[in-house]
Amino acid sequence: WQHYLSCDGSPDPTVLQEINTFMSLWREDQNEDIHLVMEKGEQVLNLIEKLQFLLLDTPPNEITEKEILQYQESILELQNLLHQKYNGATEHLLKTANMCEDSESGNMQAVIKDKNVTFCIWANLKKKVRFKNHVFCDVEHGFDLPKSLAVSSVAVRILHTHYDHVSPLWLQCQSVPKLEVLDSNELTQHPEDNVDEPEEEKKAREEPNVPTEEETCSDVRKSASSFKENSNIAGINETEEEIEKKSGILDVLSQVQVPLMQEKTNETEEVITDENIVDLQQFVPVGGVYHIDALQLPPQVKKIKDWNMVELLDVGLEAYTYPPEEAEDGTHPPIQITLRLSDNVMYFKEPVIARWDHAGQQWRTDGISNITYKKQEESITFEMDAFYTIALLQDVHCNMLYQAWELQPTGTDEALLTVTTAFAMIQIQIKGYQCMLSSVVVEEKEVLSHVTGKWISPLDLRAVLKKAGVNIFPGQHSHKYISVNKKAPLAEDRAYQQMALVASAFAFAWSKWNLEAGQEKVVFKVSEHLKADSNEDKDWSLYMFNGQKAQKLKITETSEAFSEELEEDSEFHSTLYHMLKDFASKEAIDKVEAASCLFIDVVYQLLLATRVLTYS
Repeated sequence: WQHYLSCDGSPDPTVLQEINTFMSLWREDQNEDIHLVMEKGEQVLNLIEKLQFLLLDTPPNEITEKEILQYQESILELQNLLHQKYNGATEHLLKTANMCEDSESGNMQAVIKDKNVTFCIWANLKKKVRFKNHVFCDVEHGFDLPKSLAVSSVAVRILHTHYDHVSPLWLQCQSVPKLEVLDSNELTQHPEDNVDEPEEEKKAREEPNVPTEEETCSDVRKSASSFKENSNIAGINETEEEIEKKSGILDVLSQVQVPLMQEKTNETEEVITDENIVDLQQFVPVGGVYHIDALQLPPQVKKIKDWNMVELLDVGLEAYTYPPEEAEDGTHPPIQITLRLSDNVMYFKEPVIARWDHAGQQWRTDGISNITYKKQEESITFEMDAFYTIALLQDVHCNMLYQAWELQPTGTDEALLTVTTAFAMIQIQIKGYQCMLSSVVVEEKEVLSHVTGKWISPLDLRAVLKKAGVNIFPGQHSHKYISVNKKAPLAEDRAYQQMALVASAFAFAWSKWNLEAGQEKVVFKVSEHLKADSNEDKDWSLYMFNGQKAQKLKITETSEAFSEELEEDSEFHSTLYHMLKDFASKEAIDKVEAASCLFIDVVYQLLLATRVLTYS
């Protein structure tokens, strides 16, 4: 519908005929001007982004296997076509290189860039050894060539795409990992869970017209679309029955709306034995990809009177072979490359440099040596034995485990999620059905201003932060690379649901006792929060939850030892909502009952994506 309303002439990427027509027309277009290619490239990137969003956002029961394959094939074809067009534009530029000579060196050099691509080209027209190195002043990328190349008819291209169309497609289409929760008939209560229920909850269970949380969870099977319809009619005078229905809807969403992957200890998977192959579960490209190529100089344009004449070759853009095949004893001087790191990306540690192995379809670290990383200058210099496609990789888990986290309401259907890591403090603002990256603070300085202050969906927020190098979203295999505070999926998932349900009036935060509570239980701090100011330590209370039983603890955050002893004048409850209701004010309960379903869903999605109870 949004595509229809935009009416911008772009094809619908989900319609195969439209996307094939779009690609065929562009292939036949002979205009190879680099600026036009960049302009058209932005449209192609938007189409790819739409298809990736559909693959991630569409519930499994609403997309067929055929559609998934069609979208993936369209993405790959669009990526290939875009790179072919950049090759064509490169050849077009090099044919007229002698008409753009640099007055000082006599060689041709150019830098052309937009928000998606930085295109650097240098043509060796004079073939003089003293001009074997060059720095593109606008972007501070540079190279130092061996003497054999400095006297050859060669061109060097550094094509920095701020996106990654080289890595396997699955890397760009990763969904939130699933918490494997047992079916209701497999859930067995422990002896200590058999406690007397309060009269209010007994009455709720006995009343046939008021479904309980468990009944709602097992009976309701709604898709994301029906969930949105329910939110449109949510009034402010909701009853306790509707609160329980909201909780039930979240149970369903954890299975239907958010496609997640299971964590199994006995799963079998391919083990990487070659130490030079990059494990993409542990390291990922950050800051895009650098295509560094040596190219044959094509025949140059000759001006004869009023005519410009050029010899046309059928081979197209040709790579210059280096090292040469006839190199004696297999030794040859390396190529030195200097890259200026992107301003729109955070590197918390020295990046790992890897080259793309097209034959093996993998990133490798061999063939690269003498790496010098200058953090203050934000540059990295290295040598490579041939011309490669390069990426700067960062540890996926460098911002895990979290040092602290806090979720606090800031208004009607508004909240602020703060996650503090070893390197950064990330604040995410939630409002209605959207969220916004409020700030990223590193070493007491706010960074990544280009992505803050924009209202987007939780799915888009994950993509934006990952692209910027700030990954606070554990993956399917993250628990294998860092030592996590492992929790039972039932307790963790239900805790996120219950926290989201009451997030409009209660603040939640990290507790050190969560580490001591064992795998079957989670512990967190809770405080009624009706004003916008921050909570003091004296306002916090500790609660423990195992997915089926909630209780308020007698201990505080400053106690000397962990204890499961109940707070005086408190009792067990089956849900966190009923537990908090015993101590909450009427104003707080009214705010919980008036909360929008969409707001609750966004809070739940962010808690589930960050998994603050396990990765803190």
